[in-house]
Amino acid sequence: MPADGHINPLTGIAAHLAQRGHDVRWYAGPHYGARLDRLDMAWFPYRAATEVMAGNINDLLPQRARLKGPKLIAFDLEQFFVSQVDHHFTDLVEIREEFPFDVFFCDGAMYVERLVAERLGVPVLAVGLSTVMPGPTSPPPFFGLRPARHPVDRAVHGVVRRMVRATSKRGVLAYNAIMERHGVAPVPLDGFPHVPMASARRVFLNGSPSLEFPGYQPPANAEFVGDLAPAPTPSAGAALPPAILENGARVVVVSQGTVDNTDPGKLIIPTLEALADGPHVVVATTGGVQTAELRAQFAASPRVIVEDYVDYDALFPHTDAFISSGGFGSLLAAVRHGVPVIGAGKREGKNDINARVDHNGLGVDLRSERPKSAAIRRAVDKVLGDPSYAARVAEVRAELEAYTPHARIEEVLDREARPAQA
Repeated sequence: MPADGHINPLTGIAAHLAQRGHDVRWYAGPHYGARLDRLDMAWFPYRAATEVMAGNINDLLPQRARLKGPKLIAFDLEQFFVSQVDHHFTDLVEIREEFPFDVFFCDGAMYVERLVAERLGVPVLAVGLSTVMPGPTSPPPFFGLRPARHPVDRAVHGVVRRMVRATSKRGVLAYNAIMERHGVAPVPLDGFPHVPMASARRVFLNGSPSLEFPGYQPPANAEFVGDLAPAPTPSAGAALPPAILENGARVVVVSQGTVDNTDPGKLIIPTLEALADGPHVVVATTGGVQTAELRAQFAASPRVIVEDYVDYDALFPHTDAFISSGGFGSLLAAVRHGVPVIGAGKREGKNDINARVDHNGLGVDLRSERPKSAAIRRAVDKVLGDPSYAARVAEVRAELEAYTPHARIEEVLDREARPAQA
């Protein structure tokens, strides 16, 4: 799917497999195709499909900006995840005539994998998140719920599950209409988002068990493989601003991610208002949105740094706390470097990720799409003042480092591809 968090984990896999001698080619739209060019990766362009992504979704579908809660969930399922499935499949059928690929390796949320597996007969491998492949005791998704502790919680979960099912109905029916046109059986009304991913021979879950709620059991075709870090970009390695490297400086980084970052008033501005006059070095990464305006407003202080992008692998070894809108890729980048997380954001399933961060002692969930400056300041003080957060992140970092994700993926790839080549 054309979004950073969905594509980035695949880039590291693709780079590894290409280095190992596999013929790896992408299917991508023009925006992400340009990124693949920078990574020197071959790609086939979208043909029938349209690249709907964070940067253009509100222009293509302006009604989305006014939605929230269940209505937003329903809209995104139908218009973002389902609407292009038939077009993606049309494109892939044509591409396979030109490039008879042995395995289709995809982001699990692409949802074309079922047609590829059942109509083309091609083995499918996928990357996914445990939050969209729930276990038998997992809370219902999209509402930031914690595990049920007593009968009232279980009753609430039951109500929310029925709400999610009703909310998803239109998108599931649209998906099933596509399946019917291709002679593939429908999924149940409560089958999203996990049932289409069951058609993959293996789903590699990005992360490790300690990033999930305790007791989580993956579906039979899924397994954790550790940190699926993205391939390094050519721009990585730029020098960090000197203030970050000062001895004794405590560095706090804030980012709104790449999907919902058009309004810095949601998280970046209240963070800068909370911390700009304090003792910490504050680094705001904007994704290229209103960078000059934010510098003019806040960067008079030498301890405030506002940049379009900063290489997290260079920045996070010097970082003490990360304030995030709840993207899973950002969470992994922080944990990879031992950095506790303060999570905001309730859209696009980010509340589910933030709930797990808080529940597992990796940081604090602000439980707000627009947190107040005072709440951010309290959370920063809490995370920096309590060493248990950094200690818990260090434990999960060690757990992630025990995996060898690319070796495991190649092992499964070899096993699944051989019958197709015979």
